[in-house]
Amino acid sequence: MVTRVPPHSFRPRRRMRLLLASGAAALALAAGSVVPGNPLTPAPSQARAADSGGTTLTVAVAQSVDSLSPFLAQRLVSTSVSRLMYDYLTNYDPKDNRAIPALATKWEPSADKLTWTYTIRSDAKWSDGRQTTAEDAAWTFNKIMTDEGAATSNGNFVTNFKKVTAPSADKLVIELKQPQATMAALDVPIVPKHIWEKVSDFSKFNNDTTFPIVGNGPFILSDYKVDSYVKLKANKDFWRGAPKFDEIVFRYYKDQDAAVAALRKGEVGFVAGSPSLTPAQSASLKNAENIKVNDAPGRRFYALAVNPGARTKDGKKFGDGHPALLDQKVRQALFMAVDRRTIIDKVFQGHAVEGEGYIPPRFSDYFWKPADGQKLAYDPANAAALLDEAGYKKNSGGKRVGKDGKPLDFRILCHATDPNDKAVGKYLQEWWGGLGIGLKVDCIDNVSDPWYAGEYDLAFDGWSVNPDPDFVMSIHTCAALPSRPKESATTDNFICDKQYDGLYDQQLAEYDPAKRADLVKRMESRLYDTGYMNVMAYPNAVEAYRTDQIESITTMPADAGNIYGQDGYWSWWSAVPAASPGSGSDDSGGSSTGVLIGIGVAVVVLAGGGLLFAMRRRSTAEDRE
Repeated sequence: MVTRVPPHSFRPRRRMRLLLASGAAALALAAGSVVPGNPLTPAPSQARAADSGGTTLTVAVAQSVDSLSPFLAQRLVSTSVSRLMYDYLTNYDPKDNRAIPALATKWEPSADKLTWTYTIRSDAKWSDGRQTTAEDAAWTFNKIMTDEGAATSNGNFVTNFKKVTAPSADKLVIELKQPQATMAALDVPIVPKHIWEKVSDFSKFNNDTTFPIVGNGPFILSDYKVDSYVKLKANKDFWRGAPKFDEIVFRYYKDQDAAVAALRKGEVGFVAGSPSLTPAQSASLKNAENIKVNDAPGRRFYALAVNPGARTKDGKKFGDGHPALLDQKVRQALFMAVDRRTIIDKVFQGHAVEGEGYIPPRFSDYFWKPADGQKLAYDPANAAALLDEAGYKKNSGGKRVGKDGKPLDFRILCHATDPNDKAVGKYLQEWWGGLGIGLKVDCIDNVSDPWYAGEYDLAFDGWSVNPDPDFVMSIHTCAALPSRPKESATTDNFICDKQYDGLYDQQLAEYDPAKRADLVKRMESRLYDTGYMNVMAYPNAVEAYRTDQIESITTMPADAGNIYGQDGYWSWWSAVPAASPGSGSDDSGGSSTGVLIGIGVAVVVLAGGGLLFAMRRRSTAEDRE
């Protein structure tokens, strides 16, 4: 899942935030401040826990790192690590997803909304002791704007940028080509210019050669071993306050049952699954001593992606996707031959919501449902009729064949580490087999290579969606296609539809929240009708941790949210070691927002109404964020 649960299990990664309140006219800014009694402010005794020394939290993850370069990282684990290493201009409030200060203490637009000025905080430093300045931010954005390799992961954020400058150490100025509704949600890690300007090839540099890695986030990456672990030390000088754990270790487990066993033994303190625990695993842990299971509405969708014909931006075709899938009737027939209710009941065993639109119901402003006459419900008879209309009729042996006499057989990419893919694959073989269609379920460790090469017919796909949907919608635009065949790119599935692109451009420039939400829903409707993306489920975030290792930890949102793969660093930064000096016990073993240090809330106000920007992030079953 970049999650891609697509070929890449990728990113918790691109993240544009969204306008939450309505208004009109010019934007004015109110700088944030620490509020006495703020639930995000820790008690002094809790803050001292970091000084006790020697506390390490090991987190079991089900995917390996694709890159430690924030310019290349797309998998959920990788982008989660980036959030711990580097600060962003803004962050999300863990309680309600508001845009709040981070590296920027405030931001304000010009009257025409084409120039945005950010005030960079003076108390942020790189881990080598140098001051973090606006020049670092300007250099980061300019590099993404001018270097194709550097734009791999976050290029969508800057395509509308005209010019980025740093007139002083504390002022960053971004000039736009046209209004952009995500300017308080630029989910891009800011890197130290004096380190990264030495990199010659951003498309190949993985940031994994010299340790510790210079950063300015809550943790400093101290060690890394491919397909094994990532180690991060607490940044005691982090401007928001030092983390409570002295070290966080993300340890890779290819076998999810082995990760659960490690949790039982106390070898790890937290397990997320791939990206969630299976119903059987969570049930087995529910009453285990010193273990808390967090089962909350998720921010991901679980889908089938159809290869629409891999191509480059200039139209060069590559890959070997099945030509039958270029026919909308065939795609919709496959859509109608998937029983989503069975998938929810039998595969997820109730730990998910039946899929409909592209944005999960957790994000109510953008959640979309097909109209009654539009809905492609489970209907094998109508699916068979569509295949007949498309020219794929059954022969005497009950096999669907084309006009060329060749049988209609498909391949589907499956993540070897995801039991859901395997279980759903068996159902698809049964359902589609009843229509006379053959299906090979190809479960492999590395789905990224065939995916980028366009060498698949269908794939299990999924993304972790951000409060602002811009990024996850941008991956289906023509601009996201690769420049060269088989090249890593922003595209999720090689979709390029001019009608969809037109709607995308409109929503990006729309500052009115209600109008923007309507445009996003129209984009979801278009994706649905074309049949390229079949969203089958919205899985819960099912994860577990040891209460004898973690006393309290922040979920996002605070009321029934996820811990792993957040839009921010709140969970790992806030986690309090169990039995730490001076910290009170939490009998519920649940989440706590009381450990967060005061966050000044910068509010962008529209005359006539409040306007807040939230942000976005993406992911998949290999978990792309």
